[in-house]
Amino acid sequence: MAADERPRRLAQSTNHAVEKNRVKSNQLISEVQWDRIPLVEGEKDARAWLGFQACRGLALNTLSAYGRNLERYLRFLNSYDKRPHEIGQEIVGAYLRDLVKPSAAPEEPDIRMANATIQQHLAALRMFYDFLVEEGRCTRNPYRRGDGRSSLPLVRREHKLPTIPTEEEWCRVLSETAKEPIRNRLMLAMSYDAGLRREELCLLETSDIDPSRRTIHVRAETTKNRRSRVLPYSVTTDELYGQYLEHRRTLSRQRGRLFLSQSPRNRAQPVSIWAWSKIVTAIARRADAAGFTPHTLRHLCLTDLARADWDIHEIATFAGHRSIETTMIYVHLSARDLAAKFNATMAQLHQQRLEGMGRLFR
Repeated sequence: MAADERPRRLAQSTNHAVEKNRVKSNQLISEVQWDRIPLVEGEKDARAWLGFQACRGLALNTLSAYGRNLERYLRFLNSYDKRPHEIGQEIVGAYLRDLVKPSAAPEEPDIRMANATIQQHLAALRMFYDFLVEEGRCTRNPYRRGDGRSSLPLVRREHKLPTIPTEEEWCRVLSETAKEPIRNRLMLAMSYDAGLRREELCLLETSDIDPSRRTIHVRAETTKNRRSRVLPYSVTTDELYGQYLEHRRTLSRQRGRLFLSQSPRNRAQPVSIWAWSKIVTAIARRADAAGFTPHTLRHLCLTDLARADWDIHEIATFAGHRSIETTMIYVHLSARDLAAKFNATMAQLHQQRLEGMGRLFR
């Protein structure tokens, strides 16, 4: 190759890479449902920030949550005729008050936003204002504490034990689930067997299931922390899986998403996380199992592993957690479980003490 050809070839290669990255970025940004967040789309800084988050390769559900949180915030600022970079502490305080106050809807009296939801809102705003500071649009982040003024959080984080159904509630849930179509029965069984998050469950594809080994491959791109894992499922679930495949062929013979809708409006379309949540909510209501959600199945699975004396590190690997502290939040042993363990331990220790004291009389 001639010496003068090398710079030209290098420039062509560089331009091709830049164009490829630009196209990929545009594809990621186009995945954001802008029609649902018109204020974010119309605000230059907000659109740029959410577009940047899309380019990071975040899950669509995460992007949707960021978009909804920012849309709510911009709608609040519009009521004060303010732009994001024009606010002071009085606006921050007013928005915090708006977040924690009860719902104003007459059909939902005294319904407050959950503490975890408030924390998600504030996390999105902290990242958004970090972006504005870096871009020179703000001099400081009004939603980030601990910068010399105060180390206290804007809203204290509450740590609540997860809801775990009693044996009676679980039996009622299973009884009501048995009345559901085969797809819903399989989704509940797989969710419990493998401790799946609802996103992981709904994004399963036919190629992710290995019936010969009775395993589920949870792909990294469908997980919350981008960690893939292979998990087992039970013989009962395997039988449900075989029955569901026969039903699925009546909807579609194409590979792809495992769980398909059978409603006339969305026939053969993938089941969304929102549809699955509605299904579980309906089952829980009929079973009179208060607080039972799709995530309850994950909590119950990990708690049952702890009851079966699995090591905490094993449970963390099973759940796909990076931190054991996260696993400890999920694993919830009831007072009855703890009492049984305490009594068994104390009986063993007491016996050892008595045996030791017996040496005094020899």
